[in-house]
Amino acid sequence: MTNNLQLVRSLLAFAVLSCLLFLPVVIAKSNHHGHRKKHSHPISQISAQPFPAPEAAPGPSSEDEPEDETGVFDVRKFGAVGDGATDDTDAFKMAWDAACRADNGGRSTILVPRGHSFMIQSTIFTGPCKSSILFQIDGTIMPPDGPELWPQIKSKRQWLVFYRVSGMSLQGGGLIDGKGEKWWNLPCKPHKGVNGTTMPGRCDSPVTLRFFMSSNLTVYGLKIKDSPQFHFRFDGCQNVRVQSLTIKSPALSPNTDGIHIENTNNVEIYDSVISNGDDCVSIGAGCYNVDIRNITCGPSHGISIGSLGVHNSHACVSNITVSDSKIKHSDNGVRIKTWQGGSGAVSKITFNNIHMDTVRNPIIIDQYYCLTKNCTNQTSAVYVSDVMYSNIKGTYDARSLPMHFGCSDSVPCTNLTLSEVELLPAQGDFVMNPFCWNAYGVMETLTIPPAMCLLEGIPEKLTEPEVGRC
Repeated sequence: MTNNLQLVRSLLAFAVLSCLLFLPVVIAKSNHHGHRKKHSHPISQISAQPFPAPEAAPGPSSEDEPEDETGVFDVRKFGAVGDGATDDTDAFKMAWDAACRADNGGRSTILVPRGHSFMIQSTIFTGPCKSSILFQIDGTIMPPDGPELWPQIKSKRQWLVFYRVSGMSLQGGGLIDGKGEKWWNLPCKPHKGVNGTTMPGRCDSPVTLRFFMSSNLTVYGLKIKDSPQFHFRFDGCQNVRVQSLTIKSPALSPNTDGIHIENTNNVEIYDSVISNGDDCVSIGAGCYNVDIRNITCGPSHGISIGSLGVHNSHACVSNITVSDSKIKHSDNGVRIKTWQGGSGAVSKITFNNIHMDTVRNPIIIDQYYCLTKNCTNQTSAVYVSDVMYSNIKGTYDARSLPMHFGCSDSVPCTNLTLSEVELLPAQGDFVMNPFCWNAYGVMETLTIPPAMCLLEGIPEKLTEPEVGRC
């Protein structure tokens, strides 16, 4: 009898202990997203795909949002874990939606706190918002690690997109890590080196940060590294200021332009260091009023206008200034590149006070740009005119010419001006002569080497006067 009583007591004790051990597991599962359960926010509707542009769904009032008295929306209060492995996408989208809805008469701050690494998937943050947004990145943001972990339903062409936002600032001392290496190693990517090959097939890779149809933007102080493709891209934007960025990717990483702008105007790019596998800054069609100043660029492919006119397209670029900058150990210095068959114009371009350090093609205009050996000759071209090169000094890699002006047979380059240009070989004493083809211009001062190949005056008649209209 005693033994049976002891057995019953043991079973009861075991049952109670099991309940106590299991109870925290149940609670933990029910609160797996931390504060998200407490605040019970709806799934984000504002940050949906932008095509078609979504309507902002009605949600809780700003009084119900986890916001402190200063208008700060900390992503951790929306359930972000920040351990580098947990998917924090929904937390970021809900923090954006809450800040975007807040009508506080001033600025709402989305805080990505230091000391944490947040993994988020391809996401579109959509405006317009009721107040301006300060996106303060003090921690680390990263995407899924490579194409195999990229969700099939998510776009592989973009990672973080800001769509139709105005008055936004993206800043902080944190890091945006694009984790691009596994994308660069795809068989379809151009691989350089002795055994480098490129296999056919689709090769979509995400742009790290894209601003689309937005205005009055400021990007300041961030560090961005290892993007799968372009680090920054601005499409259809206006009034953009980019300052004090550090962008870094390996020299052989394919298509990793630092900052690319397209159909974007009134742009300032200042005080930044860019080292990557493609252009430090690339300027596409439809851009005007762009000021680039105090950029340290390289190793890279230099600072480029273009390529323009691909697939017989019409391209217009004007009022571009690049000044007070350094380009080092790069495949190009300052470059204008266009495809045959295009139309439009590149005009009012100034390259001033730029130091070259062991650069191939320090000064280049290439109107025969082609990525294969099969491009056919075409008559029309993007018209290049009014280009000023002043105080361009330093050394060039003697595998290429110090100056190359390769202009269209039918649409010559006109009004090229050189002043205080001094380019010497980085190794050896043999100074190579510039190359000119159908290029009209003047030397305001004697250049080193002398650009005696420039044609004087202005061509009497362009074959197709319509091509230069914009």
